[in-house]
Amino acid sequence: MRKTQITIDVELDDNQVPEKMTWNAEDGGIDKQETKATMISVWDDERKEALRIDLWTKDMPVDQMKMFLHQILISMASTYERATGEEDVAQWMDQMAEEFALKSAIKF
Repeated sequence: MRKTQITIDVELDDNQVPEKMTWNAEDGGIDKQETKATMISVWDDERKEALRIDLWTKDMPVDQMKMFLHQILISMASTYERATGEEDVAQWMDQMAEEFALKSAIKF
C-alpha cells in the first residue's frame, strides 16, 4: 500500500496565535507554500460528527477571509453534488453562497 502526506506547519506567537503557516503536499508538488488560512474537516465515524481545525494568521485580512469562506461554500456545493448526485440541493447551496457574497459585501 502506498502512503502520502499533507502537512501544515504553524508558527505561533507568545499568545499561541498563528503568525505564519506553510503547507506541504508531496504528490501535489507543494513544498513549504505559505498560506494565511486553513480549514480542515474530518469525519469521526464512531461519533458520527465532523471534527474541524480552523486556523488563520493574525495578519489575514478580513476581506480575504470573507472571500475564502465564500469559495469554501461554493466548493462544498460541488462536493455535495458529486457525493450525492442531488443537483437541486447543490444548486440551493450555490445560491446560499451567492447570498453570502452579497451580504458580506464581497460582491455587489
